[in-house]
Amino acid sequence: MGASATCAWAERLSAADVLGPAAVAPLDHPQPLARLIVDAPLAGPLRKGAVFIQYRAENLRIEPVFGQEALKITPRIGHIHVIVDDNPWHWADTSGEPVILVGLPVGPHKVTLILADPTHKPIDSKTITFNVPVQIAPH
Repeated sequence: MGASATCAWAERLSAADVLGPAAVAPLDHPQPLARLIVDAPLAGPLRKGAVFIQYRAENLRIEPVFGQEALKITPRIGHIHVIVDDNPWHWADTSGEPVILVGLPVGPHKVTLILADPTHKPIDSKTITFNVPVQIAPH
């Protein structure tokens, strides 16, 4: 398909087709269940000891808005909680950007991402496991 054919096809899509419903207009129908999709760490950075975990949420917008009143916002909003190696602590992330971890020791690790609503109630979660390899110094 040529560039002009691609442009013509893309121009037939409305903003709503690409972006979904406007964040400022209430929905008049039930929202589908939100879910979390998490990719394995990117191989290139992992070989160098850095962990880049890409994720996305379906049927939920990642936003830095919290509290009971935020549950009324449509389309649905939330954030993620990140847990590394079953530690008793976690952090909340509202960036929607990849989770980046550096400084993990060589060996096996586990990261759990939890999709949460604005009151921190879990909606969905995914756990990935990976190994940080031994770093070989360049010659």
